[in-house]
Amino acid sequence: MRKILAVALVLVFALAGVASAQTFVSLATGGTGGTYYPIGGGMADIISRNLPDVQMTAETGNASVANLNLIGTNQIEMALVQNDVAYFAYNGQMMFDKAYKNVMTVAVLYPETIQVIAMKKSGVKKITDLPGKRVSVGAPGSGVLADVQLIFRVLGYKFGDMNTDFLDFNNTAQRMKDGQIDVGFVVAGYPTASIMDLATLHDITLVEFDEELIDKLHSEYPFFVKHVIPAGTYKGVDKDTTTVAVQAMWVCDAGLSDDLVYRITKAFWENVEDLYQVHARARQITLDTALEGVSVPVHPGAAKYYKEVGMEVPVID
Repeated sequence: MRKILAVALVLVFALAGVASAQTFVSLATGGTGGTYYPIGGGMADIISRNLPDVQMTAETGNASVANLNLIGTNQIEMALVQNDVAYFAYNGQMMFDKAYKNVMTVAVLYPETIQVIAMKKSGVKKITDLPGKRVSVGAPGSGVLADVQLIFRVLGYKFGDMNTDFLDFNNTAQRMKDGQIDVGFVVAGYPTASIMDLATLHDITLVEFDEELIDKLHSEYPFFVKHVIPAGTYKGVDKDTTTVAVQAMWVCDAGLSDDLVYRITKAFWENVEDLYQVHARARQITLDTALEGVSVPVHPGAAKYYKEVGMEVPVID
């Protein structure tokens, strides 16, 4: 009888240990002044609350390029990135010296708008006004810098054509407040916290992209699509501003198990409305657009969920 009781107790403790075992997943986001940070925090909360055996933590990050290097070198499990930069990472192009074939899609989230902010007193109203101005083009290793490089390539500009600084969202806004920068590039879902803060203290302008430039950009780099920032998004900007956008993507390491990614994907989409309270941009995150703009293969675990709900999963080599 004692032997039976002892075995039973061992089994109880073993099962309790299994039940309490957790899988820890880190999600690389961006700086606190952008959109990735609050969105990523909300995503991690949804997963952790709805999957008791999974603890997801949102980590501040240095945006797309840095996040993809972390995924590519197996230093983090998941990340928020731009779809264009994910494409470059997967194929070993632009700022990536090697191809990271372990980068896989979990979901496309929302458009990331190329926002070009100018101090009104600078007189900058369109992209062709930039030469000779003091311009922040994004932090080293960021998707912002990658996009600016492509835009300047189409325009025929070099960084030397202007007084260039390489700053993140927060430092760009701070330098503009201090009168040290005329124009700053930000690639993020609007409204962006750092720009909102700047606009409450100073008069700003959103710089327009003309139709010819938009057509050229889309022709050479199809992931750039026409986009409009509505009037009133930022204080003092009372008209629609035509620009371009890429897509924010949720990516993961191919080494994650199919079951784990399936369960995370399912839990996220079944509770996505909880994210809508976190940030205004989150309302654009819908299952209907979860595979629009996919630029790297979809992880098999995520693909299983999308097929279950009747969606066609794109095949990317």
